[in-house]
Amino acid sequence: MKTIKHKLLLFLAFFSLVLSAQENKPFPRVEDMHNRKWQFIVEKTKLTPAEADAVQPVFMEYEKSLWAFHAKNGEFFHSMKNKMKDQNVNYSEINDRYVEMGMNQAQMFKNYHLKLRKLLPSETLFRYYRVEREFKRELLQDLKNHPKQGKRPQNQDIE
Repeated sequence: MKTIKHKLLLFLAFFSLVLSAQENKPFPRVEDMHNRKWQFIVEKTKLTPAEADAVQPVFMEYEKSLWAFHAKNGEFFHSMKNKMKDQNVNYSEINDRYVEMGMNQAQMFKNYHLKLRKLLPSETLFRYYRVEREFKRELLQDLKNHPKQGKRPQNQDIE
C-alpha cells in the first residue's frame, strides 16, 4: 500500500512539473493584431484589391493612433490606482479625463469614418463596420476561451 501511495505521489509530482513547464502562448504583438484584423476585414467584407489597397493605409493609421491613445490613457488610469489610496483624491479630475477620453475617441472614429466614406461605397462601408464589430466579438470570445495566454509586456511598442 505504501508503494502505491509513493508511486501515485511521484506520478502527480511529475505530472504537475510537466504541466507547469509548458509555456503559455505569448500575447500577440500589436502589429500582428492589426494585420490579423485587416485580413479578417478584407476577407469578410469582400473588398476588391483596389478598395483594399486604398483603405489599408487609413485603417493602419487609425489602428495605430487608437492603440497609442489607449496606451496613453491606460498609463493615466494605472497611475490613478496608487492615488486612490490617498484620502484627497480628485475624483472630478478623473471623471473629466474619462469623459474627455470618450469624446476624443469618438472624434477619432468620426475622422476615420469621413476618410473611409470617400473610399468605399455606403453599402460596403456598412459591411466593413459590421465586420469590425464581428472581429471584436470573435477576439473577445477567443480570449474568453483561452484565458491562460501570456500577458502583454508592459512596455510593448504601440506604434
